[in-house]
Amino acid sequence: MYTRLPVPQPILDFIGEGSFFLVAGHREPDGDCAGSQLALGALLERLGKDVTLISAGPWDRAEIAPFRERFKDTVDGHDRQNTRLIVVDCSTLERVGKRESALLAALAEFPTAFIDHHKTADRTGLCYINPTAPASAALVLALWEAFGQPLTQEAAAYLLFGLSTDTGFFRHLDADAETLADAQKLAAAGASLKKTFAAINGGRTLNSRKLLGTVLAKAESYYDGRLVVCTEEREETERFGRENRDSDMLYQLLQSVGGVEAIVVVRQDTPEKCVIGFRSKDAVDVSAIAAAFGGGGHKNAAGASVEGVISELKAQVIEQFYVPFGR
Repeated sequence: MYTRLPVPQPILDFIGEGSFFLVAGHREPDGDCAGSQLALGALLERLGKDVTLISAGPWDRAEIAPFRERFKDTVDGHDRQNTRLIVVDCSTLERVGKRESALLAALAEFPTAFIDHHKTADRTGLCYINPTAPASAALVLALWEAFGQPLTQEAAAYLLFGLSTDTGFFRHLDADAETLADAQKLAAAGASLKKTFAAINGGRTLNSRKLLGTVLAKAESYYDGRLVVCTEEREETERFGRENRDSDMLYQLLQSVGGVEAIVVVRQDTPEKCVIGFRSKDAVDVSAIAAAFGGGGHKNAAGASVEGVISELKAQVIEQFYVPFGR
């Protein structure tokens, strides 16, 4: 349940005293990351700041593709002495770009603050971290309020987009009055629930549905049906296309299966690396399991990027669930 925390004064000072800002998010951005960056950028501009939005991409999610042109993937031309960096929806620079990338090396030179809501967030350094928040969008909304700025319709739409993404359009909430109160504020500022739902769920390709079917056909259950594991080979990704991949729908379909408490999808992203997605209902903390693979996230939604191949990593992942499910 969301417990509001005041924005730390050092964060307010960091923003108030700066004039030039880079607003970065994690690589492989989702709706909360992109929406929070856009809304924070709008706030900074309202405060009279110069803003550049930074993302390493890729922009292969259908719902965020329309925002692609608003972001840059380099920081060339920015004055290192006067520019400040705010990282949204993750708490370490390592999540912003690929290891040893030029972007990551350049960003490391700027004074930096972090805004994040993940349970596994690093709380050292200058940061505004609240792991009870349903989305980073909720923390950016709190920043708008802390600076006494009335929400624009555009910013409200970005924030509702982010909030809806990370709550599964509110279906993951329990008795969370604070989050619903935030949604009411955004709707009152002109954000459309109907348009937000269409933006998140529409625009898919037929091939994306075929890829869903291919991955679902390989689903296997473990621990008396409490864990379901799916795999996606590179050949399958390339055959049906990276664009419009719909992991959220895959998780929804599998979570509707009776007795399922946790879901894992292992995707061979490159010949040497897999991306692993974890989802759970209530009892299992998948952020702890993701952390065992160098990843992180929330109790019920987490991920990791791991060196290795599916045939090796799948067995390791299943073994990690022995503690919550094993007998």
